[in-house]
Amino acid sequence: MRSAISLLPAEWSREKRSAVSIAISVVGLVAFLWLMSIPLSWMPEPIGSNADQFAEGAKTTIALTVVSGLIGIFLGVVAALAKLSKFLPFRLAADFYIWAIRGTPLLVQVLFVFLALPALVPGLQLSDFNSAVVALAFNVGAYNAEAIRAGILAVHKGQTEAARSLGLTPFMTFRDVVFPQAFRISLPPLVNNIVSLLKDSSLAYVIGVVELSNIGNRIQSATFQPIPVFMTTATIYLLLTTVLTQISGAIERQLDVERHH
Repeated sequence: MRSAISLLPAEWSREKRSAVSIAISVVGLVAFLWLMSIPLSWMPEPIGSNADQFAEGAKTTIALTVVSGLIGIFLGVVAALAKLSKFLPFRLAADFYIWAIRGTPLLVQVLFVFLALPALVPGLQLSDFNSAVVALAFNVGAYNAEAIRAGILAVHKGQTEAARSLGLTPFMTFRDVVFPQAFRISLPPLVNNIVSLLKDSSLAYVIGVVELSNIGNRIQSATFQPIPVFMTTATIYLLLTTVLTQISGAIERQLDVERHH
């Protein structure tokens, strides 16, 4: 599928075309979420009468992805820094977190947060949506940590030494020199993780979150028509991941990722 940037005037600068492409893709995603019930309502049964449910499920899926994705990036940065720390307890904690999350199924993690965590932490009561966000965020955070750690290690040490020789503190060196370059390098795998997160959010249905796959299962159970229901569900997921890929691709071009490799 052609990206939105390829439809923009060639004489525009790379940065302008990328910025406009991001804006178009974001507006397209919002419009799709709010207007998708209209074309769905034109479809034959059992889709037409359940168009609003599909639309609400898609909105919940995007909300899960955006919230847990942002938290997951933060957790990834923290875990990556901890793993690169000279302080042994930080390294051990980060190693354990990444090892435990990457070595267990996401489904088990979702159920653990929803069912077991309140028993381990008395007084902690999370809703089904918040439980899914916590599980998804910690899951994607472990994968983000490895991507970000690789990006930090890819920045040449000479740049750090040069920054320190100019009088920058370690924090300023990391903030202004190392992290911006590391983030550009890490962006492609981070984007892949976010797109995968959108599809993985379907596992939230096991704890009752009314997201897209949950809606599909409910309608299929009520109508006994799996083919149109699951084809519609799969098509919506495909469109959502396509738009997210368009947005992420435009962000990569805006940050000029390829030129910094």
